[in-house]
Amino acid sequence: MEASKIKKIGLIGLGLIGKPMARNILKAGYKVTVHDHKPPVIQELVKDGAKGAVTSREVAENSEVIILMVPNTPQVEEVVYGSDGVLAGVKPGDIIIDMSSVTPSTDK
Repeated sequence: MEASKIKKIGLIGLGLIGKPMARNILKAGYKVTVHDHKPPVIQELVKDGAKGAVTSREVAENSEVIILMVPNTPQVEEVVYGSDGVLAGVKPGDIIIDMSSVTPSTDK
């Protein structure tokens, strides 16, 4: 996907890096869908103009680029491979970027 054609970006994990990144992406004019395990953080960003998502799948369904920023490998695996994970909602041509604090290799 050509960068200039990207309009919808999803962020999963709205901690120290994710929340400010979501705000900067909103300021740049993109449509942003966000998800976190803490609903109040989602609501903060909804007030800033983001769309809140209940699941990681919903983020993927509403995004062309999905950025993950979660604390550890088990959370990445749940967010991506879980029944309501990113892979359940991703579409051909979408881009998944993992910026999480994870181990260099996993079983998957």
